[in-house]
Amino acid sequence: MFRVTIRGVFDGLDDAQRSALTESSGPFQAAFTEAGGFTCDTGLSAFTFRCQVGVVEPDDGEQGATRRALAVLEAYGYPYRVLRTGVTDMRTIKVRRKGRRS
Repeated sequence: MFRVTIRGVFDGLDDAQRSALTESSGPFQAAFTEAGGFTCDTGLSAFTFRCQVGVVEPDDGEQGATRRALAVLEAYGYPYRVLRTGVTDMRTIKVRRKGRRS
């Protein structure tokens, strides 16, 4: 499983799109989900899009996860420009238990 963060700017939103974003975005949209979620600045110019992408093949990599997350973002239909992306491969995350020493 991958968690992909896309930071970008909206590029020419119309009034209906602005209204939809205002209603759907907020502080609780910061979770990583398969449907993705936006957090936006108050002027609806910059955004952060978080998406969780499942592993399809054992050798799936960050580039494939980024492409799939961009496809999810594209499905929303908002005009945008990507500034940067970040990908975390959750298979490589190690959990350190409190109270245990290595």
